[in-house]
Amino acid sequence: MNARPAPTSPTAAIVLAAGEGTRMKSSLPKVLHAIGGRPMIGHVLETLGAERMAPIIVVVGPGMDDLAASVAPHRAVVQRQRKGTAHAVVQAKSALKGFKGDILIVYGDTPFITGATLQKMRAVRRKNNHAVVVLGFRPNDPGAYGRLIIGANGLERIVEAKDASAEEREVRLCNSGIILADAGALWRLLADVKADNAKREYYLTDIVGLARKAGLTCGVVDGESEELLGVNSRAELAIAEDILQKRLRQNAMAGGATLIDPSTVYFSADTKIGRDVVIGPFTVFGPGVSVEDNVHIKGFCHFEGAHISAGAIVGPYARLRPGAQIGSDAHIGNFVEVKNAVVEKGAKVNHLSYVGDARVGAKANVGAGTITANYDGFGKHLTDIGAGASIGSNTVLVAPVKIGEGAMTGAGAVVRKDVPDDALAVNSSRQENRDGFAAKYRKMKQGVKSKPALKSAAKKKTKKKK
Repeated sequence: MNARPAPTSPTAAIVLAAGEGTRMKSSLPKVLHAIGGRPMIGHVLETLGAERMAPIIVVVGPGMDDLAASVAPHRAVVQRQRKGTAHAVVQAKSALKGFKGDILIVYGDTPFITGATLQKMRAVRRKNNHAVVVLGFRPNDPGAYGRLIIGANGLERIVEAKDASAEEREVRLCNSGIILADAGALWRLLADVKADNAKREYYLTDIVGLARKAGLTCGVVDGESEELLGVNSRAELAIAEDILQKRLRQNAMAGGATLIDPSTVYFSADTKIGRDVVIGPFTVFGPGVSVEDNVHIKGFCHFEGAHISAGAIVGPYARLRPGAQIGSDAHIGNFVEVKNAVVEKGAKVNHLSYVGDARVGAKANVGAGTITANYDGFGKHLTDIGAGASIGSNTVLVAPVKIGEGAMTGAGAVVRKDVPDDALAVNSSRQENRDGFAAKYRKMKQGVKSKPALKSAAKKKTKKKK
C-alpha cells in the first residue's frame, strides 16, 4: 500500500468500542468478532493507520482486557459507566491532552469505512473551516436512523427518528455517527452536552445543535451505505463477511489471478495472491497466506500461515498449516498436510502424507503414506530430508532424524536413526516367496464356499421327496 501524503493538520482518532454487543450472544467483545480472518476493529485501525492518524485512542468497556490488548500499541481507555456516546468520547480527553488539530470519532463495529471518505471529511472541514463535519449516508430504508437537517448555512441539527416531525422523517440523508471536529471546539461542545432525554444519556449528536447555537458552522459529507454498515448481530456479521469476500475475490482477479468458481473461494483480509495464479473451487485462505506468481491450486484446499513460491502445484485436498513454506516448482498433492516445514525447490509430496517440523530438500520425493513423527508427547522434533532423497511409501520418520542427500528408505520402513548420503534404510524382515501357494489358497477357499450351497440343495431335495 502506497503511503498517503501527510495531511495539512494532524488528525487524531477516537474509536468507540465499549459496546457489549448483547445481540451477538457472545462472551467475546463484539468488535473482536472476525471478518475475513481479522477482528472487525482491526479493519478500522488499519484504515486509520493508512490515513496516518495519530494518536489513535480506543474506548473499551470494563473487563475488556482482551480487547485492550488486541488494539496495542494504540492506547485503550475504559468507559466504566455506559452513559452514551458523548460520555464515551470524553473518556479519551486525558489521553489527548495538549493535542491540537482535528479529532475523528469512529466506531469499532463499522469495519468498511474507507480512507477516501475520511479524506473527503478532512477536505470539507479544512475548506470551510467547519467546527464539526458529520458523515451522512442515504440508506434505502432510513427507518430508525437519525436525520441530518440541512439549512442555508450547512448542517443545522441531527434529529433522532423518534423525535422527528413527519416532514423531517421524509429526509433521506441519515446520520452515520462518524464525526470529524476541531479538537478545541469538540471539548468545549462536549462540556455543554446534557442528558435531558428519555435514556438519560449524553449523545454525541447534540454537539451539532450546540455548535450552531455558538455561531459555529457544521458540514456534511455523503458516504456509501455499504461502507457504513454497522455490525450488531451474527446475521449482520455474515452480511459483512459476504461483502468483504466479494471485494477480495474481485481484487484477486483484477490482480491477475484466475478463480475457477469465485463464489466458493474464501480469502482472509491479508491474503496476498500473485499474477497468473489459478485457484480451484472450494479453497479457503486463512490468515497469513501469501502466494507467488504462476502457482496452480487445484481446489478443495485449506491454507493458513503459509507461503507458496512461484510455479508450485498444490492440491487438490491439501492442507498447509502455519509455518508451511512451499518452494518454487514444488508439488504438494492430494490429502497432504504440511505444518511448520520447508519443502524446497522441485520437491514432491504427492499423496496421503503428513510433513510436520521438517525440511524436505530440493527435488526430494516423499512417497505415499509417509509420516514425520515429530511429537514424542513432550516436544516437537525436526526431520531433515536431504536434497534428492527418495522416501519410500508408508515410511515413518521418527524425529529427530536426518535423511542424507540422495538417500533412500524402503517402503514401510520405520526410520529411527540418521541415514547417510546415498544410503538405503530398510528394517523389514526378508521376503519369502512360496511357489504355488496362491493357487492352492484360492482352491481351498472356493471349496469352503461351495459346501454350504451343497448342503442347502440337499435339504431342498429331501423336502420334495417327503
